[in-house]
Order: sequence, then C-alpha cells, then structure tokens
Amino acid sequence: MDRIDVHHHFIPPAYVEAYKNTPGDPSGWHLPQWTPESSLSLMDSHNTRTAILSLTAPGTSILAHSPSASASLAREINLYGAKMHREYPTRFGFFASLPHLTPDTIPAAIKEVIYALETLHADGITLYTRYSGTGYLGHDAFAPLWEELNRRKAVVFIHPTNTATDARDQPILVNPALPQPIIDYPHETCRTAVDLITSGTISRNPNVTIILSHGGGTLPILATRAANLLYDAKLTTITPETFLEQARSFYFDLALSGNEENMQSLVGSNGFAKRGHVLYGSDFPYAPVPTINKYVRMMGLRSASSAEDAVDQAIARDSAVKLFPRFQIAADVRRVRKTNYWGLLSAGLLIPAGISVAYYYRILVK
Repeated sequence: MDRIDVHHHFIPPAYVEAYKNTPGDPSGWHLPQWTPESSLSLMDSHNTRTAILSLTAPGTSILAHSPSASASLAREINLYGAKMHREYPTRFGFFASLPHLTPDTIPAAIKEVIYALETLHADGITLYTRYSGTGYLGHDAFAPLWEELNRRKAVVFIHPTNTATDARDQPILVNPALPQPIIDYPHETCRTAVDLITSGTISRNPNVTIILSHGGGTLPILATRAANLLYDAKLTTITPETFLEQARSFYFDLALSGNEENMQSLVGSNGFAKRGHVLYGSDFPYAPVPTINKYVRMMGLRSASSAEDAVDQAIARDSAVKLFPRFQIAADVRRVRKTNYWGLLSAGLLIPAGISVAYYYRILVK
C-alpha cells in the first residue's frame, strides 16, 4: 500500500546535545534513541514508503530562556531535515521547526518559515499546541505568523505539548505513573483547535492546511458540545454550524488513534472528518514499537468492503499525496524506473513548477 506516515519523529544530533543541558521534557516523557536506520526499519516492516519527519515537543522550546539559542537550534534541526531528504529523497520529507514562540520572537519565526519553505523545501511547518508565556495558537501575538503561513498556503502540523509545570519547571502529573502524553496531550490538541476557531484564526487564514495529531485528540468528541454551549451562552457569535464546519476542516492523523472506535468516529458512515482528511501516522520513535504494531493491526481489522478499501487507501497514502505531491512524483518515477530509467518522456511525466531536474535524478539513482 506504500503508506505515507505524517506523524513520524526524528531526533537530530543537535537536539540531543541541547537536551543534555536542560531539565528534560516537561511532559514527563523520556527521550528515546533514534537513527535514520531505525526509522527505515520500522517503515519497511509496515510497508511505509515515506515518512514526514518532525521534531516533537518540547522541541526548540527547551531553550525558551534564550531566544537566539532557540532560533539557532531551529535552523540546525531544519538543515538536518533537509539533509535527510537529500540522502533519502523518496523515504523522508520533513516539517520545519521554528524558534520558541513569544510576541518578541515572531519575526525570527517568520524568517525561519521563509527559509525553510523557500530554500530547504520543507513539506510544512511544525507548531505546538501552546507556548509558555503566551498561550494557545489563537493568541493575537501569533497573528503575523499565521498571515505568513496563509500567504504561502503552508501545511502546518500541530503537535501537543505539556500542559503546565510547577515552580521548579517539573511536569504536573495526574500521578507519577501517568506522563502527560498519555491522556493530557489529546486534550491539549482539542484546546488549541477550539482556540483557533473561536479566535477567528481559522476564518482569517483559509489557505493554511492544518493537521491535528492523534485523531484530533478529544476534538471530535467535544466539538458539538463546544459549538452549542459557546453560542447559546453568548460567549461567541460563531454559529454552531460554522464552528463545526471549521472543526471538520482540519486534517487528522491516526498516530496512536487507529483503533476501531476512533476509526468509526472519524471515517464511519457518520464520521466527524471530511472525506480525505484522515492520514496515517505512527508516532515513532516516542511510541514503543509494540504499541505501533498493535495500532497497525487494528487498522487492518476493518471489514473488506470496496468502500472501506477506498477509505483505507486514502488514509494510507492518497490523501497525503494531495498535500505532499512531490512524493507522488517520486512514486511515478520509481514505477518508470523499473522498466526504463529514461522512460519518463514516454510516460508523459512532466516536471511541475518548483520541482527540479536534479530532484528527479536523485530519485532515479536511489
């Protein structure tokens, strides 16, 4: 099926070094081991052709105390992501990282967006659900960043981050055995999604494509509740119909969310997601491989009807290809390569704007 995994993390060497000098992940999770080879091994075991690499939370916010260091780390991470794509052009894409976001660092973040998309040809931008000291993604301070992303018709991958820390910057946990990613992260995704809707960020920036992690967290469950309560209590002028339409405009990845109940909620006969808005994700390497394997098996337990086959193919690859067309080009070139390296002309393949001849060549020789 040649899956495209849109929720697949990498841990560049520069991040490992920066992480050593911090208190660690404020969510209470650990930093796993990672190499490109470990990603490729997992991908091959699940028939995943391409992974869009991203840096998970806390990302460059581990250096939030130093805006210049955070910006430098973002650049190093993005250069590494571009390197991964150059070395494995059909296997890895990447979502670019930005410096820790505050009102004062928005200009630096916009500069990095421009560099990442124009020079490094990133597939999109990673944002976290909230940024300490500012808030969730609908905050007024972030408006110039959203305007730039809208102007560039960018794909934005939103990943949850820690909800709160104590006075010693240690994670606040439900109990010591329950790090925040297990149950708090899905709520964080819902919070920032609702903030984006109620702040008007979604309506003002219709050209941005937003992917929500983990099946949208609790948004599919709580959207109708929020839509009606906010309007009926006169807390917003956004009608329930408009609220729900905007909530359904997001894309949803299935990382740690591909069980039957969630699948029915998103893509069943009365599913929350729009057709073609559900994408495959693994959450490697932060999710243990046995857990990823379980979810892949669960996704494969759907009854084999022709309608569900089409939905499954869309989830596995087709919907992602529409967002990241260079990987469809890669698949086309690989198909031609099996019979004749230079059969491109006879196959009628054209080079779209923004895709260089050199890119085709790299695919051909890989």
